[in-house]
Amino acid sequence: MNGEVKTSRVDDGDLLLNNDLRKKNNEGSTICRKESCYIMQDDQLCPLFTVLEIMMMAADLKLGYTLSYKSKLLVIEDILDSIGLSGSLHTRCGRLSGGQKKRLSIALELIDNPPIMFLDEPTTGLDSTSSHQCVSILKGLAKGGRTVVCTIHQPSASTYEMFDHVYIMAEGYCVYQGSSKNTIPYLQTIGLNCPQYHNPADFILEVVTGEYGNFTSQLKTAAIDNSWRTPPQITDSRSLLKRKSKNPGPTTLVLVNQPSEFNKLLVLIHRSLMQVYRDWTVTHVKICMHFLVGILLGLLFENAGIDGGKTINNIGFCIVTLVYLSYTSIMPAILKFPSELHILRKELFNNWYKLSTYFVAFLVTNMPLQMMFCFIYTSISYYLSAQLMTWTRFLMFLFVCQLMTLISEGIGLILGTAMNPVNGVFIGSIITCLCILFAGFLVLFNHMPITLYYVSYISYMRYALEGLVVSIYGYGREPLICLNEEGYCHYRFPETTFKEIGMTDGKYWTDISVMVVFLFVIVIISFLTLRKSLKCR
Repeated sequence: MNGEVKTSRVDDGDLLLNNDLRKKNNEGSTICRKESCYIMQDDQLCPLFTVLEIMMMAADLKLGYTLSYKSKLLVIEDILDSIGLSGSLHTRCGRLSGGQKKRLSIALELIDNPPIMFLDEPTTGLDSTSSHQCVSILKGLAKGGRTVVCTIHQPSASTYEMFDHVYIMAEGYCVYQGSSKNTIPYLQTIGLNCPQYHNPADFILEVVTGEYGNFTSQLKTAAIDNSWRTPPQITDSRSLLKRKSKNPGPTTLVLVNQPSEFNKLLVLIHRSLMQVYRDWTVTHVKICMHFLVGILLGLLFENAGIDGGKTINNIGFCIVTLVYLSYTSIMPAILKFPSELHILRKELFNNWYKLSTYFVAFLVTNMPLQMMFCFIYTSISYYLSAQLMTWTRFLMFLFVCQLMTLISEGIGLILGTAMNPVNGVFIGSIITCLCILFAGFLVLFNHMPITLYYVSYISYMRYALEGLVVSIYGYGREPLICLNEEGYCHYRFPETTFKEIGMTDGKYWTDISVMVVFLFVIVIISFLTLRKSLKCR
């Protein structure tokens, strides 16, 4: 019954499947998962997709190209019709009721026809009518040949009677195993009479919680008797996916073959692109903000790129650019990615795809998107701040900004998977501030204590700032003009700028190489953090 798994005192025993002993290792667990599915208590569905779209994506991930599109559509329509969702094909998941979401969660796992289904409190959060409909659907699936195992919270009498076999636990021990209809006769054998018109499920829960005295030891002894079990009548349905057309005709038998991970990768990329396109907070708002901020900062640092008297302001422009790109990459990743972990965990547990496949699809989809945002801001601000307009210098400047964006995105992914959003935002802000301090401009390198100077080598902003400064003033740039200076202009010569801030001309590709190493290390750490986080949850 509900809650006993978390409080059970016994966690040892043998796992039997079809009377075969399963090993307690990863191999045995993998085999069991391939033969079963698990439907969580919370219905984790992407709200942006319609019922038909999310079902078709699940079919592509599970069935691959074994079936044609029309055959998959026939399978989907048959499943949705059997669970009462045929009228909601084009309704987005975010607009479905609680009962409809639960039925859709069940339908998604029925696509590859699993012989065993586990459900965690499928009626939680549903009204009595929806709960009865949900259990009725599960009853129909059980009659079709599947083994349906679920925990349930305070079922009504009519719902309780639909269960073929009930297993009730108290203090980690079984106190009853048998047919739901045999519950009252079973209790009568130990002197407990259920009042007339009283729900048997409620009564036995009251008994095991001690409301009528301590009968736990008697129930544990009586529960050993298996004669109270009445096995249900089932029909054979195992490795073949059987679906009937709505029109009269012969039954279609289709052998299910798992698609390759590459095909799954293509499906996940397509799904991610659709999600990005429909989520206006990811695309439209960010595009507008990068466009507006690029204009604002470009106008604020007007002529900073060509005026020798504004050289310090121009380096400030580089700092602001790095800070802006860092925050706009770290914070969204910290706040948004945790919301996808629940869906990811459900799909991974049910063997929809491998974690590495999902991660590659995430990178392939997300990295070009972040690079596009960076290009919008960089191109506008670079032009309006009057930087030297040569393709070589602009591409060098842009390359550093792109790497900065991707590194920050990776850090946000690590923090978003390793901790909750509140702590992630706090730690992310601290990391960004410390990296700025050790970048070599707010505190010059020759002003740092020797120990802290060596710490600056682990600040990725040190290499990013030096790369931006070199792309603007390095590689033999001619002396600058000083628009508002008369006579002496200290920063007219780029060599003076490098000497004052303690940077070296010509180290651009060294900085790029270090940032690329940073990026690869952060991507690897983010994958390992994601894998560990999913295992812990």
